[in-house]
Amino acid sequence: MDPTGDRIVTIFGGSKFNPKSDEYEQAMEIGSRLAEAGFTICTGGYLGVMEAASRGAREKGGRVFGIVMNQFKSEPNRYLTDKVASAHFYERLQNLITRSVGFIALRGGMGTVTEVSLVWNKLQTRVIDSRPIILVGKSWRNVVQAWQENLVVSDADIALLDFAETAEDACRIMIAKARDVVV
Repeated sequence: MDPTGDRIVTIFGGSKFNPKSDEYEQAMEIGSRLAEAGFTICTGGYLGVMEAASRGAREKGGRVFGIVMNQFKSEPNRYLTDKVASAHFYERLQNLITRSVGFIALRGGMGTVTEVSLVWNKLQTRVIDSRPIILVGKSWRNVVQAWQENLVVSDADIALLDFAETAEDACRIMIAKARDVVV
């Protein structure tokens, strides 16, 4: 478990989504539902999905970690309760992964793909113990199918992932699967 004793769920997703986008609304709902269920939210700390998940959790009185990076010039979002500064990308990714009992990814860009790929690879190679990784939205099924068709991705690899169409589904899966995870 995290040194703070918190049960942390890390949420990944694009930084370019605004409050009117579906992804922002979904992330806000996920942050809210998970905070109500007693989880601490962890994000990359900036805008878009990260801000929305942070906002949803804070509006329910939840704790929110932002893993920020010293190299970025932009300010972290205002909904964070705690900031963890990291010197470079790999340290940031490690901080996003190692303390979490589970992961949820919404649509994003190459940063989100990098985050999902690293978590998935750590689960495949058993570098980290089993924990849920939930991909939200139709786009992820298409991406993962393309990876399986064009790369070396087995059915056993795919079995490590959960897919959810809605924020509610993602939270239901997370609450059920993260219950017994020990970090």
